[in-house]
Amino acid sequence: MWLKPEEILLKNAFKLWVTEKDNEYFVLQRRRGYGEGGGGLTGLLVGTLDTVLDSTSKVAPFRILHHTPDSQVYWSIACGVTKEEIVQHWDWLQQNIMRTLSVFDSSEDITSFVQGKIRGLIAEEGKTSLVLEDDPEKFREALLRFEKWFELPPEEKLVTYYSCSYWKGKVPCQGWLYLSTNFLCFYSYLLGAEVKLVISWDEIWRLEKTSNVILTESIHVLANGEDHYFSMLLHLNETFVIMEQLADYSIKRLFDKEAFQKEPALSDPLQITKRGLEAHAKSAQFRTFFRLPKEENLLEVYESFLWVPFSHFNTLGKICLSENYLCFASQDGSQCHVIIPMREVVNVEKPDSSSRALTVCVRGKRALRFSEVRDYQRLANTIRSRCGISASPQHSASSEAIRGECQSLINHFEDNPEDVTLMVGQKGSSKAVSTEALMTVFHPQDVENLDPKMLKEKMKEQSWNIHFSEYGRGTNMFFTRKTRDLIVRGVPEALRGELWMLFSGAVNDMATHPGYYTELVEQSLGTSTLATDEIERDLHRSLPEHPAFQSDTGISALRRVLTAYAYRNPKIGYCQAMNILTSVLLLYAKEEEAFWLLVAVCERMLPDYFNRRIIGALVDQAVFEDLIRENLPQLVEHMTDLSFFSSVSLSWFLTLFISVLPIESAVNVVDCFFYDGIKAILQLGLAVLDYNMEALISCHDDAEAVTILNKFFDSVTNKDSPLPPTVQQASVGNNDKASHLNVDISELIREAYEKYGNIRSEEVESSRKRNKLYVIQTLEDTTKQNVIRVVSQEVRFNASHLDELYNLFKRQHFLSCYWTMQSPALLHHDPSLAYLEQYQLGFQQFSVLFSLLEPWAFCTTKSTLSLWVFRLIDENQDGLVNFKEFCCALDILYSGSFTNKLKFLFKLHLPPAFDLPEDGVIRKSPERGRGKVDLQAYLKQWQNEILKKEETIKDLPRINQTQFIQFSKTLYNIFHGDPEEESLYRAVAHVTSLLLRMEEVGRRLQEPSSPPESTKPTSSSAAEESSTEASSTPESSDTSSSHNSQDAGPVLSEVEWSFSFEQVLASLLNEPAIVSFFERPVDIQTKLGQAKVAQLKLKTNK
Repeated sequence: MWLKPEEILLKNAFKLWVTEKDNEYFVLQRRRGYGEGGGGLTGLLVGTLDTVLDSTSKVAPFRILHHTPDSQVYWSIACGVTKEEIVQHWDWLQQNIMRTLSVFDSSEDITSFVQGKIRGLIAEEGKTSLVLEDDPEKFREALLRFEKWFELPPEEKLVTYYSCSYWKGKVPCQGWLYLSTNFLCFYSYLLGAEVKLVISWDEIWRLEKTSNVILTESIHVLANGEDHYFSMLLHLNETFVIMEQLADYSIKRLFDKEAFQKEPALSDPLQITKRGLEAHAKSAQFRTFFRLPKEENLLEVYESFLWVPFSHFNTLGKICLSENYLCFASQDGSQCHVIIPMREVVNVEKPDSSSRALTVCVRGKRALRFSEVRDYQRLANTIRSRCGISASPQHSASSEAIRGECQSLINHFEDNPEDVTLMVGQKGSSKAVSTEALMTVFHPQDVENLDPKMLKEKMKEQSWNIHFSEYGRGTNMFFTRKTRDLIVRGVPEALRGELWMLFSGAVNDMATHPGYYTELVEQSLGTSTLATDEIERDLHRSLPEHPAFQSDTGISALRRVLTAYAYRNPKIGYCQAMNILTSVLLLYAKEEEAFWLLVAVCERMLPDYFNRRIIGALVDQAVFEDLIRENLPQLVEHMTDLSFFSSVSLSWFLTLFISVLPIESAVNVVDCFFYDGIKAILQLGLAVLDYNMEALISCHDDAEAVTILNKFFDSVTNKDSPLPPTVQQASVGNNDKASHLNVDISELIREAYEKYGNIRSEEVESSRKRNKLYVIQTLEDTTKQNVIRVVSQEVRFNASHLDELYNLFKRQHFLSCYWTMQSPALLHHDPSLAYLEQYQLGFQQFSVLFSLLEPWAFCTTKSTLSLWVFRLIDENQDGLVNFKEFCCALDILYSGSFTNKLKFLFKLHLPPAFDLPEDGVIRKSPERGRGKVDLQAYLKQWQNEILKKEETIKDLPRINQTQFIQFSKTLYNIFHGDPEEESLYRAVAHVTSLLLRMEEVGRRLQEPSSPPESTKPTSSSAAEESSTEASSTPESSDTSSSHNSQDAGPVLSEVEWSFSFEQVLASLLNEPAIVSFFERPVDIQTKLGQAKVAQLKLKTNK
């Protein structure tokens, strides 16, 4: 069958494949172990491995590869189970393709043609095979096996399944790989040996494709310190992509607490499908490539040719349609692409039905002609409906009128360039909002100044104006290689703000949200949060050398932009480095434009950079390390530990080199970033290390290497910058410049593109996904170590036990999020909390875990006693328990003295644990997000915790009649099922009677006159009757506790009696059976092992 063309590695192919036929462009190969000859020992091994596979996953024994004579790259395009099938494909290629290939001049054109033709064949075959692939009957059978073998909760959603081999040691186990929303599962049963594997996606550290001598390709999974390899997959790439998508979905949902509210396909974990994941991934890739708002989704894709006017050539590519944009990208993605907002379209015409072409007319008398569109009629109707254009003939006159109006507007803007901002549809801005870029205010250009730098600046502007005349200007401009060349040479000061807006996609955000920024400024004005306090602290640290930020004008604009963004996105709020970036944006863009540029950077171009854990920056540092290993082997040989470069380069990524380069040089880097994204920063980082290679190799320690790099950055200049010395930033190390040759930033950027421009954005994104798992798990591990270090000072558990307890606690937290988006842990998550508070349990999850771990089995899941324990240890009464509170409670029950254990049980029957309504809901939640934060209250609470005295037994209040009766029943519950149950029951009954007699005697001694005779026996007999009843039926005491508490009310009102903790303690100390029971050691390790096995099987009621 035909395969989607995929690049393959041939370094091990000679050991596994034999060439049967070949010509200039194609190779037909047979897998060793098949056909004549067998292939010797290697063939026997390969044949044995393949034979154990069933028909659905067997590695196809024949394949056809495509290549060109001057390239070492091979593409798999077909495979076959039989020789007849593969020969049929080979003959078709000879008859239909070979003759056509001779007309192409370049290898790239040949490969593009072959790939396009094969994709077309697959699309035709897919119409009939789609039903067979999604066979509902087979999926239902697989689902039944999945539920039977793994015994996961019934809510768990199976996404897809594959037949494969799992390598256990050096022996492959043939079985089935099941991929569900939260778990990766494998099952095999061969010759009586069962292999069962369940790994949750949140436990995975590494997920990558690997190859070695035995396995041409396999999927490597690293989880819980163990390596797992899956191979012999017929569609390995498809399997890997689905696994990658599920892992990424889990990370965003569980670690980032993302709710996917605007993505219906992913908003419900119970409804996740393979198709939904694929659609989500395609939409994300589409938005990233075209820099579109996150609300856009890829709806339709059409292959077509686009007439490129500046080249006078039809280029093959794809039309991508979303809710509000029509985009086109040429086939290799680098020749050209164009973005057309639907709001700019004025008409759609079909000039020639025979060529299946249509013309899209946009404002400004521009038109784009698409031809050879398979379903051009549908595309035309879709565009019309989304733009609100009528298909009637009368429309042509109105479109001409619209185009005439647009032309008059353009003429007006050419005559009045200061009004050009009206093109994006701004509402009238508030007077408080600055309407000029700070650079134009503090450094207006002198038109008559004819010094060499200004002349060069004018030449740059002229080059860009010529570019605009050929490729268009504004949102409909063609992006080509020439555009990148102009960027590398440098952007003129006057055009920098406009081009940043265009390349980042911020121009579209601003056009579709008129007046939004002004409203945000008004709403956020005067708010007081932790973010606003941090902003105020950093305002005067933002480019302090620049005159714009030595005045109230610049400082006020910076304050408004940062505060408005913190108000817009409380999840990020404010992060250090945002002030430095925003101050540079304000220099070249108007205030509202700077705000939308900041939105584009924080939410699209540098995802997860500006938050508490700066995960995005750490991930890109890992990508940077991979690129260093690949491109700078000499440096790797000398410095085996590349973590040094991670620590040094953090500021490079967070501030886009602004913090290390003079401002006049740094803006050139920002130019490249807005056009090429993070790829530009990675390239420049490699060029910096390459430039200083010899010096870095010869240095002796990290401090010397840091000094070398700092001196280098100080020596970087921008010889073309028209800015005067008063505006240019003075570097820290300028005094040492004489000893270091100056380096021009334009030359450095050009060198970065020449040497490392072959780095593809797709490779960077793939590396990001691969490294994100490892970075997050490393951070999680660090958090765990910090939490354990803090908690270990409070409890007597050893480090190993705390580690296992933390894993169970964290798993229970995730279990509350696995099958719902409405768990308390998600709804009340606050990323600004300390690491100790990151994972917390609500009552439902706590009761499950506590019932598994408490030593005496007296708390069943969701019992009243569990609720009392939960209330007791929830010190701040926010309805959530953190790990420290949980461990301290367990530590008392396992390792506490007899007195401490008894005090814990005693406090269970006192307020706030005992008397509150038994609803288990959150009663109080700390203020989060945009609300005002009372810092004084936080400081007071912190001071109280420091001064908090250890509670003594004398501080405990007395226990009343109702509470004492329930306390007795709790003791009966604890002793139930113990070998010494009878003696323990007798001891409790004896203590109860003794205490009641003591209370009676004490009451008589205190009272001047004897109370009525009728009340005395009532109180004693009521308590004794309750204790006797509890003694006879201890198993029912828990369920009847509420009833008994209510019934005891009238008795309590007649005669009130109570006991102090000292009295209860003294009485119980006289019973050796009870003392020995509580002092008996309990094996925590056994409990932990049992809890680990049972945790998943216990269904948590939602």
